[in-house]
Amino acid sequence: MEKKGLVHIYTGDGKGKTTASVGLAIRAVGQGLRVLFVQFFKEDSASSGEKEVLRKLGVELIRSNCRHPIFMKDVDEKKIKDDITGTFEKAREKAPAYDLLVLDEVMSVVNGGWIDMEDLFSFLKERPAGLEVVLTGRDAPVELQQVSDYVTEMLKIKHPFDAGVKARKGIEY
Repeated sequence: MEKKGLVHIYTGDGKGKTTASVGLAIRAVGQGLRVLFVQFFKEDSASSGEKEVLRKLGVELIRSNCRHPIFMKDVDEKKIKDDITGTFEKAREKAPAYDLLVLDEVMSVVNGGWIDMEDLFSFLKERPAGLEVVLTGRDAPVELQQVSDYVTEMLKIKHPFDAGVKARKGIEY
């Protein structure tokens, strides 16, 4: 009997969504599973603590190679849309070869209208039976929560950013 892959959501305004998905990816690869980790709104040239270590562990890492528009002065909407949809399509094509797929910051992609939620639903419904999928990002739509097996909300009680502390290398990125 083939194992059934489940759908996880890590959401909320607290720290730890990507960190939790990285931890799960490390656990999975450590148990011999094949892992595809897709990061939306992350440039390949951008520093991140997880990028190189995941690759060293044998995790395939795909980045959309574009920044989120809220961090940009000049926004090329068409380029962003092309980068995001291209990254999503690449993930869809490659997913059958993996046991675990992480779609990091996919909630920003869906909530911003960069990909249609129906396309994500379709992918989740049609994915290989054994594929475990992790979806991260703030403001997970209720409809996605309803079709998921795990929903974890990271609740911000207190965060240094609110006191003016900028993101720190090795801790927030």
